[in-house]
Amino acid sequence: MTSNKITVMKTITTYSLFILSLLLMNKEVHAQKVNSFSVQQAVDYAKQNSVQVKNALLDILIQKQVNREVTSIALPQINGSAGITHNFDIPIQTLPNFISQGTYEVLVKEGVKDGNGVPIQRLSDYGTIPFPLGNPWNANAGVTLSQIVFDGQVFIALKARNGTISLQERIAEFTEENIRANVYKVYYQLVAGKVQLTLLDANISRLEKLKHDVQIMFDNGFTERIDIDKLSVQLANLQTEKLKANNMLRNGYSGLKLLMGMPIKDSLVLTDTLDDNQVKEGVLEASQFKYSDRKDYQIAEITNKLNGLNIRRYKLSQIPTFALIGGYSKQAQRNKFDVFGKGDWFTSSYIGLQMKIPIFNGFALQAKKQQARLQLQKTQNQAEALKISIDREVESSKDNFVFAVASMDFQKKNMELAEKVYNQTKKKYEIGTGSATEINTAQLDLKTAQTNYITALYDAIIAKIDFLKATGKL
Repeated sequence: MTSNKITVMKTITTYSLFILSLLLMNKEVHAQKVNSFSVQQAVDYAKQNSVQVKNALLDILIQKQVNREVTSIALPQINGSAGITHNFDIPIQTLPNFISQGTYEVLVKEGVKDGNGVPIQRLSDYGTIPFPLGNPWNANAGVTLSQIVFDGQVFIALKARNGTISLQERIAEFTEENIRANVYKVYYQLVAGKVQLTLLDANISRLEKLKHDVQIMFDNGFTERIDIDKLSVQLANLQTEKLKANNMLRNGYSGLKLLMGMPIKDSLVLTDTLDDNQVKEGVLEASQFKYSDRKDYQIAEITNKLNGLNIRRYKLSQIPTFALIGGYSKQAQRNKFDVFGKGDWFTSSYIGLQMKIPIFNGFALQAKKQQARLQLQKTQNQAEALKISIDREVESSKDNFVFAVASMDFQKKNMELAEKVYNQTKKKYEIGTGSATEINTAQLDLKTAQTNYITALYDAIIAKIDFLKATGKL
C-alpha cells in the first residue's frame, strides 16, 4: 500500500514539473516578439529605439532647458530674506566725553570753586565714553528686486537661442541619417545573404540530382566511380559553404538588432527583396544637389552664425549695462527675545537705476574677442574644406555607383549564360556525348557566376546608398 502511495506521489510530482516546464516555455515563447520588417520599417524602428538617436533627441530637450535658463536672466529676479540674531557681546564704540566737557564748561563759566576755594579749570582731556551699538536681539525680513534694462551680452544670448536649438536638431538629423544608412546596408546585406542561401540550396539540389543520375549510370557501367566521388566532394564543399553562410546570417541579424536597438531575444524577419531594378530606382533625383542638402554642412553653417554672434557678444560687453533695483525690509531690535511681541518694526525701502560701466579689465576682453574671431575663421575654413570634401564624395560615389551598376548587369548576364551552359552540358552528359570533367567545370562556373552576381548586386545597392547619402537625398 505504501509503495503504491509513493508511486502515485512520484507520478504527481513528475506531472507537476512537466506542466510547470510547459508554462515556463510558453512564457518564454510569448516574451520573444516576432518582427516582420521592410527596410523602411526597420529604419523607423531604429529612429525610435536606437540609443544614439534617443540621446541626440535628449540633447535637443537639454538645449531647450539651457535656453530657458538664459531667458531667466532677462526676467525679474526677486529674492526674499529673513533672519534673527542674538548678540552675546554687543559691539562697543567709544566717543569723546562730551558730557563731562559740557558740565565743566558750565562750572567754569559760573565761576564755581572747589573745596579748597580754587576756581574750577577746564581739563585738557575729558576721556571717552563707551556706547553699545545695537541691542541683544535683532530681527529683519525683506525682499529685493532687480530687472535688467539693458545688457548687450544678455541680448545676444537671447538672440542665439533659436540657433542653438537648430544646431541640436541638425545634429540629431545627422545622427539619424547615419543610423539610416547603416540599417540600409546591413538590411540589404542580409537580403543578399538570403539570396545566396537560396542559390546554394538550388546548387545542392542540382548536384544531388546529378549525383543520383550519375549513380544510375555507374550502376549500369556507363561511368566511373571517380565521377561520383567528384560530385560528393562538390556537395560537401557546398554544404560547408552553406553552414558558413548561415552562421554569417545569424551574426548579421544580431548586428542589425543591435543597430536598431531591438532586443536580441526578439525574432526579426526581413520582408523586402533585392533585385537589379530596385537598385536603379530613384537615382536620377539625386543627380542634382546643393550643399545645404547635407546635414553636416547645415551644422557648419549654423556653427558659423553662432560664432559670429559670439563676437558681437564681446563687442556689446563694452557698453554700459543698466538694471532696475528695489528693496523693502523691516527690522526690529529688542533687549529680550520678544521680537514678535509688542514693539516697533522699522521700515526701509528703496528703488533705483543701476549702471555699470566697464573701464579696464586687464585686456581680458580684447583677448576674448580675438579668440572668438579666430574661432570663427577656423569654422569658416572647415566649412570651405567640407565643400571640397562633399564635391569629392559626390563625384566618387557617383562613379562607384555607375561602375557597380554596370558590373551588376554584366554579372547577371554572365550568370544566366553560365546556367545555360550548365544545362546544355548536363544534357550532353546524360546522352553520353559529354564528359564528367565538362559538367563539373560547368557546375563550378555556374556557382562562381552566381556568387559574383550576388556580390555585384550587394555592391550596387551599397553604392546607391553612399551616393544618396553624399547628395543629401538618403
